[in-house]
Amino acid sequence: MDRRQQKTREAIFSAFSTLLSKKNYSKITVQEIIDTANVGRTTFYAHFETKDDLLREMCILLFDHVFSDVLPIENTHDFSEAEDKTGTSITHILYHLRDNHRNILEILSCDSGEIFLKFFRQYLNDLIAKYIVITIPSEIPEDFLINHISGSFVNMV
Repeated sequence: MDRRQQKTREAIFSAFSTLLSKKNYSKITVQEIIDTANVGRTTFYAHFETKDDLLREMCILLFDHVFSDVLPIENTHDFSEAEDKTGTSITHILYHLRDNHRNILEILSCDSGEIFLKFFRQYLNDLIAKYIVITIPSEIPEDFLINHISGSFVNMV
């Protein structure tokens, strides 16, 4: 993707994020997004087929890095050499929440926060299934345990 396309996508994401902080997702129109981003309708549809695709892409951008298996050196923390994947992954998530990386906290707590919490919880479920549940021998059903742990974490956030 060239720089021009990248700037356009960033403008659309920024506009969408701004609108989400002010109103509910279901009330936001594509017209409002393109007006706020100052792009044309054709340009918007060249990048995203629907508003739902934009939401999905935004969640992927937000959460793929936070929940990444490869933890790079960052300005506020460095877990690139860490060996404890479970503790490191959870701490990495908490650092991003603390640093308000790409306004995660604002997005999770806005009127449309339930949509983002759904994605956040899906990523958490995968992380928990991958690193935590397999280390806990239990008679409790795995799905129940995963949902309980992720639900507690989401409530804490």
